[in-house]
Amino acid sequence: MATTAVPRAARPKRRAATTGRVATNGRERALWREWARSLDRPLTSYYLILGTGVLLIALGLVMVLSSTMVNSIAETGSAFSMFQKQMVSAAIGLPLMFLASHMPQRLFRKVGHPAMIVAAALLLLTIIQGVEVNGATRWLNIGGLIVQPSEPAKLAFALWGANILARKDELRELTEWRHLLIPLLPGCGMLVLLVMLGSNLSTALVFLVTFLGLLWVVGAPGRLFVAMFGLVLGLAVIAIAIEPYRMARVTSFLDPGADPMDSGMQALHGLYALGTGGIFGLGIGASREKWGFLPFAESDFVFAIIGEEFGLIGTLLVLTLFGMLCYAGLRVAFRVKEPFPRLAAFAIVTWILGQAMINVGAVIGVLPVTGVPLPLVSYGGSSLVSTMVALGVLLALAKTEPQARKTLEARGPSRVQRALSWLGLENAAASVNNRGAAPSGRATTTRGPRTAEPRGGGTTAKHRSGPVPAGDRPRRNRRR
Repeated sequence: MATTAVPRAARPKRRAATTGRVATNGRERALWREWARSLDRPLTSYYLILGTGVLLIALGLVMVLSSTMVNSIAETGSAFSMFQKQMVSAAIGLPLMFLASHMPQRLFRKVGHPAMIVAAALLLLTIIQGVEVNGATRWLNIGGLIVQPSEPAKLAFALWGANILARKDELRELTEWRHLLIPLLPGCGMLVLLVMLGSNLSTALVFLVTFLGLLWVVGAPGRLFVAMFGLVLGLAVIAIAIEPYRMARVTSFLDPGADPMDSGMQALHGLYALGTGGIFGLGIGASREKWGFLPFAESDFVFAIIGEEFGLIGTLLVLTLFGMLCYAGLRVAFRVKEPFPRLAAFAIVTWILGQAMINVGAVIGVLPVTGVPLPLVSYGGSSLVSTMVALGVLLALAKTEPQARKTLEARGPSRVQRALSWLGLENAAASVNNRGAAPSGRATTTRGPRTAEPRGGGTTAKHRSGPVPAGDRPRRNRRR
């Protein structure tokens, strides 16, 4: 029986193909290693926050210009009147963000309490003599300038809450429930009550999300979250039941087609905009829904206009940018050693990410329409300036990472630091850095009641061995 011999020329080709696959896999692994090394650089968090923040601000300005041209022409005769207001807000927020990024964390801790008092006073003043728009009293006229006090109140609450919990952590008091909730819970409840009196349920949800984020990062037990969730749900049901327009929003959320010309109009046309955009969108400026079909297209539903003009690709880009910003902020929170930067970074990230999720959820139809803006993107000067200042605080906290601090110290003081030295702020920063370092190389971390170890890593007191150094003892013992 005849056999067919395999040509020898075919064997080298098979080996060459195998060698090519191995070489390709080797290049892929090398690229992944290079990517991992780039993420592990000392100032990665700083540049990620800066880059994603600038991109979101730029995208927001473009979308405000596109979504407001029709309304601007109808109201003022100029296509750029609303865009110019947003540009002025960005021009105000940019230097404030720059200055905040060079401030020491000690200044943020000092600012927390007075900022909280001022925020509460402005919210109370808004209820008394605020500007009412569409049945909601959220704005305050200060010398001809219309501001929304609830926006800077979000940053004030984040810094105040972080300072409260950081101080209790330094005194080893977070193992008791009363120290965990007081005065954080009454402070949050006061802000929620004030904004609810102004018919601003969406901002109340943002305060509650930030509050729960602070409790989570200090290691609060799960049953506390269950109790808080039940309390929030009960209050939300009461708040919805006593206001007919809120009940109408819930009804339109369950069935948008029940009232397509009134309460369900925003939800329906938001979905129409996303569906019309398809994969690649209609092109910048080519939105149809902004021609009076979609109410508040420049603020509450700017994400729908992004989907209509840039398609699915544009919406995924926006979500990716928010995801990168969240990753960078959490990277700061889990790498710093001191309690305050950890808590403040986590609170700010929780605020921005939670607000973005509420806005996007309302646009895509998984949440009721609440009227909360998309951070850095939606039209609104108060929201833009407050969020830009919050980004500046995140940038300053990113510099407190151990490796980032060493790198910056090796570079020497910058021009801004030399300029700030005239105000005495650089000396304050140096004293905080020296005082914030834990003795004997130990990292000061946050802890929660009855938890083995805090979220984000670190060691708890029960895991330490040997005598506690004198500099690491609670302050109350030193006072005794």
